[in-house]
Amino acid sequence: MNQNKLPADPLSLILGVLALVIGIAGCCCYGITAIVPLILAIIGLISANKSLREYGENPEAYNVQTRSNVNTARIINIIAVVLNGLVLLLALGMLAFYGTLMSTAILDGIENGDFEDDYYYESEYETTIETENSDNWDEDTYIIEQEVDSVNLDSIQ
Repeated sequence: MNQNKLPADPLSLILGVLALVIGIAGCCCYGITAIVPLILAIIGLISANKSLREYGENPEAYNVQTRSNVNTARIINIIAVVLNGLVLLLALGMLAFYGTLMSTAILDGIENGDFEDDYYYESEYETTIETENSDNWDEDTYIIEQEVDSVNLDSIQ
């Protein structure tokens, strides 16, 4: 009797634990990262099921402890798939809800025509340059002001 390890003994357990840790940490990121641990958990679950099927075909070739490890990894991967699937569905639902709210607000703004034109203001400098660069301007319209010194030198002495 050769007591070998099942092929997915360390792999499926590592993938399941990683999927749970990343999935729980991903809840803090509003579920955006839930797709990665979901994929990891699915890969771990498939490899664990394949190893358990292999153990069922030839149980005397493998150690009983390795079957127990793979069975534990299978349960962890099932929990990770369910948890990350719910987080992903919740994130997609929130995205659809807020997207609907935003599109409704934008469409209401378009229908009502209440746009704020805060971004379009001409400064006096721009209009002065435009009038100075135009071909038909009169010199009489521009008044050149003299600079006045604010300090009177006669009063200081």
